[in-house]
Amino acid sequence: MTDSATPAWTTLPALMYHSVSTVGGPLGDLAVPPERLAEQLHALTAAGYRLVGLTEALDRLSMGSTEKMVAVTFDDGYRDFVTAGVPVLQAAGAGATLYASVGHLGGGHANWLGEWAPAFGPMMSWEELAEVATVPGLEIGNHSLIHHPLDVLAPGELRDQVVSSHDQLEQRLQLKVRSFAYPHGYNSRLVRDAVAASGHDNATEVGYRVHTPSEHRFAVPRFQPTPDHSGADLVALVEGAGSQLVPQLKRLAQPGWRMVRKMARKAGRNLT
Repeated sequence: MTDSATPAWTTLPALMYHSVSTVGGPLGDLAVPPERLAEQLHALTAAGYRLVGLTEALDRLSMGSTEKMVAVTFDDGYRDFVTAGVPVLQAAGAGATLYASVGHLGGGHANWLGEWAPAFGPMMSWEELAEVATVPGLEIGNHSLIHHPLDVLAPGELRDQVVSSHDQLEQRLQLKVRSFAYPHGYNSRLVRDAVAASGHDNATEVGYRVHTPSEHRFAVPRFQPTPDHSGADLVALVEGAGSQLVPQLKRLAQPGWRMVRKMARKAGRNLT
């Protein structure tokens, strides 16, 4: 095993998908149709990348693996992951992590999207999530109880959101849930500590950059593929094409934006 003080790997690209469908309007970038998803995944494997879920990627790297990997993740738990996403992943020989918004399972549409809630179709049911959990290479992760930014919640409410969702997943699916995805990507030290204390051993945000050994295991950044990314575009993205200026500016702006969102919450509004 490679000495943990001198890891053999240098970067881990991770991808953040949502719906496997075609959607117009303001949410269009969050929906990648099956044929485009297939193109993107096959381009990555042709470029020599192993496609796995986030926990498997982190485990392999911690054991000294030097192979090229991309962690593939899907947020929320839309039914189209079962009907369209899983067949594409299997055809590409790809693993992935699905982060389930536990409190919304079987409950119709993604109501946190407001007027656009029906755009991605219904959420999957618990039965469908259990079916996904049996597919080799697919990991079930936690996306909190209610899809709401966690970094503006009081400590007790934060703990309830994280612990309840984690325990429901483990008890109903009878499996170990190790990975967490912060709703809307927002996190803070308090949030990360709550996620770690509730039984997870890794977590992911948005970030728009690759993950490196020096970074926190509870804030793994991800790129967001869109339907406008060709397979070649996505390969270029994970291999470092593009400026890091925007991700850096977003990180610097987070504390101030968190304060704005906390004030808005006290006034009865939720800003994301």
